[in-house]
Amino acid sequence: MVANPERRRLLLDAGIDVLARHGARGLTFRAVDAVAAVPQGTTSNYFANRDELLRELGGHVFERLTPEPVPETAAPTRAREAQLMKDLLGRARQDRAGFLALYELRLEAARREDLAEAISDRYAANLEAISAGHVEGGFPGDRRTALLLYLAMSGLILEHLTLPALLPADDDALDELVEDVVAAIVPPA
Repeated sequence: MVANPERRRLLLDAGIDVLARHGARGLTFRAVDAVAAVPQGTTSNYFANRDELLRELGGHVFERLTPEPVPETAAPTRAREAQLMKDLLGRARQDRAGFLALYELRLEAARREDLAEAISDRYAANLEAISAGHVEGGFPGDRRTALLLYLAMSGLILEHLTLPALLPADDDALDELVEDVVAAIVPPA
């Protein structure tokens, strides 16, 4: 396989766009080549088969959606938690394709045991990091609070990206909804 990291990343980003637009069934080497605007056959030079491409996309989408770590300087309050959740929703708005591709990979993993293991491991590690960050960061509540907040925000983002008519269309009203979710789950300090 070819080893050009920039081209590989371009192909993986194109694969995410294909997943977001056409779903897992539309993920072909030809489709990725077209979205990446590279010569036909390029993707097959980087990935042995579609299964390998799907597994690599499973890892790449997490890298793409994980923000750069920033030292937390604000007090760990419920209000700060609400701001962090609004930031998460903002990232979903900015990289809609990335989040939709992540959902597509989850659906594909539900049908494919080999992919399920890889995706589940990434989600488990992500949830562990979220829970540890919540508790160790001194935010109100415990690991269960972090789990409930994770589940609620996952659902809110899924609805917002896939059925936006179910939620307020106005960004301010949606941010207010996020504040309500946090207030319902995270105890006061």
